[in-house]
Amino acid sequence: MKKIDYSVISKIGFVCFYMAIITEVFLVIIDKSNYTNPIEGRLFQLTFILCLLKVCTTRYTVRECVTIFLFCALGAVSYFVTGRNEILRLVMMIAACKNVDMIKCLKVVFWLTFAGCVAIVLLSVTGIYGTVLLTMDFGRGGVESRYALGMGHPNALHCMVWALTTLGLYLYGDKLKWYHYILALVMNIGVFFLSFSRTSLLVGLFTIAMSYLTSGKRREKVKKICAYLGAAAMLGSVLLSVFIAANAYRVYNYDWHRFEEHDAVTKILVRINNILNGRIRMLTGSSGWEGSISSWSLFSKSGTEYYFDMGWVRLFYWYGIIPACVFTAVLLVLIIFCYRKKQYLAITLIAAFSVYTIIEAHAISQYLARNYIFFLIGMYWWRMLQKSQWQKGGVNEEDINCQ
Repeated sequence: MKKIDYSVISKIGFVCFYMAIITEVFLVIIDKSNYTNPIEGRLFQLTFILCLLKVCTTRYTVRECVTIFLFCALGAVSYFVTGRNEILRLVMMIAACKNVDMIKCLKVVFWLTFAGCVAIVLLSVTGIYGTVLLTMDFGRGGVESRYALGMGHPNALHCMVWALTTLGLYLYGDKLKWYHYILALVMNIGVFFLSFSRTSLLVGLFTIAMSYLTSGKRREKVKKICAYLGAAAMLGSVLLSVFIAANAYRVYNYDWHRFEEHDAVTKILVRINNILNGRIRMLTGSSGWEGSISSWSLFSKSGTEYYFDMGWVRLFYWYGIIPACVFTAVLLVLIIFCYRKKQYLAITLIAAFSVYTIIEAHAISQYLARNYIFFLIGMYWWRMLQKSQWQKGGVNEEDINCQ
């Protein structure tokens, strides 16, 4: 009987995986342009099948198989209750990451996304496709002119600059000199004067500062302090979002019943709402107050299609309390694992995306390649199931980039 060539089967799996990731990246780029993709749903199904093929060509331990099964069950419940397949697609993509060199994979994601964004900008400024400048009321009390450069919205422009900066600092931060961080800072400030996106600027400054302090040969004590701050920022971002969703009614009552006396919590929330350009008030903008905590359920429900900007709130509203809590727990375990392995730049990336997700929902969408935290989970999930991997110390190249 002829023996099966498992090396060929494995290579087929890797090809399928990269085809899936490249497709997901192109879906992100298309979404950021003004083009409406008529076959988007079919492409989502294709990436799921490609990742499934990679999973079928990968060897897993019993513990890993049980873990994949449990998370697939979570995704299946979410799909049957809400009609959303994002959790199933995400679980399959993360499971397929085993034995993949995720640093190389993220470099592919970085450069493809960068090239796609440059193409969108060039098409717009040359007048071929896309709007360069938008003049409208952006919710700040008057008509403004802000640059979108083909991205559809100025916030989307600066968001992609921030996201690529964050991923670039994670991938190359240990090799960069101090002046590279200054250049990243200048670039983000320069883009701010085009987009006037305060959120992306402030989180960008936070990301650059944290990356500088946790990269290279900085003092270990400083890196650990930043790691603690990153963990606090991640958990705090979730708790703050839950608090806002639970108290959005206070802003609504304040708007419609301007009593002379208001409690301190209401005054603070109204001020935060003003800073966030009415994002809290948006949670009470629909008849069912979609997005506020009164609209949440354990596994969400069918028809949860209401769009708003606050990402963590959207996670609880779109997918349910249980999936959101599971994702939060996974992030906390991931941060602890990265801390023990001295992967401080990974913690910075998690913290940056967490803080950004308080205000914007870039990372909480059907486009998996928007959220680089998913790739970190893919890099480490199967290692976190091994007791030996929890030993303190740095991670060897062979450990991270195993083929």
